[in-house]
Amino acid sequence: MSSPAVPEWTGVALSVSLVGLAVLIAWRQRLGLAREIVIAGVRAGIQLFLVGAVLLFLFKHAGLPGGFAWLAVMVVIAGQVAGRRGKGLRHSRYVATAAVAIAAAVTMGVLMAFGVIQTTPRVVVPVGGMVVSGSMAATGVTLSRMMAEARGQRAAIEARLSLGLSAAAAFAPHRRELLRTALIPTLDSTKVVGLISLPGAMTGLILAGVSPEVAIRYQIVVMYMLLAAAVMAALAAAELGQRMLFTPAQQLR
Repeated sequence: MSSPAVPEWTGVALSVSLVGLAVLIAWRQRLGLAREIVIAGVRAGIQLFLVGAVLLFLFKHAGLPGGFAWLAVMVVIAGQVAGRRGKGLRHSRYVATAAVAIAAAVTMGVLMAFGVIQTTPRVVVPVGGMVVSGSMAATGVTLSRMMAEARGQRAAIEARLSLGLSAAAAFAPHRRELLRTALIPTLDSTKVVGLISLPGAMTGLILAGVSPEVAIRYQIVVMYMLLAAAVMAALAAAELGQRMLFTPAQQLR
C-alpha cells in the first residue's frame, strides 16, 4: 500500500486537468502559448517516466559507478543548455560544460569526503542533480551577461587595451558586474529560504514523513551546497569565458 503522502496514479492523471486549465487560459487570452504548454507538459511527463526507469536500474544494478556516470551525463546536458546562453562566445558550450563540471566535482567531492552525504546512488544522483542544476543556471547567466557586456562596452574595453592594459585588467570591471548579476538569484533565494516557501528537499522529506528537524538539517546542507556551487560555476565560467573573448595577442574578438 502506498504512502498517503504520495499521490496514486489516478491522482497523477487528474493533475493533467491543471495543465488543461493552463491551456484554456492561454487560449482564451490569445497568448499564443497553448501549443507550447501542451508540448511542455507532454515532454515533462515522458522525460520523468524515462528518468524514473533509468534511476530504478541505477539503484538496483549499476551501483555507485552508474550513479557517477549518470551525473556525468547531467553535466554534459547542463553544459549544452548553459552554453547556448553564451551565443557568439568561442567554444561557449565547452566553457559551460567545464564550469558546471568544476562546480559539481568540488561540491560533491567535499560533501562525500567529509561524510555529509551517503555515497550511494540513491543519494548521490538526486543531490548531484541539484548541484548541476544550480551550477547550470549560474553559468548560463554568467555567459549571457558576459556577451552582453562585451558587445555593449566594446569601445570602453578596447580603449583600456589601447592604453596598454592586459585583457584581464581591461575586462575586470565588466567581469565583476556580470558575476554580481549571475549570483543575485541564488543569494536572494538563500536569504529568504523558508520565509516565502519551503524548499524542494525539505518539502519532499516532510511529505515523506521525516521529522521537520531532520528535514531542516538536510535543507541547510542543500542550500549551502547550492550557494557554493553557484559561486564556483559563475567564477569558472567567467574565467574560462574571458579567455575565449580575447585573442592570444590580447585583442577583443
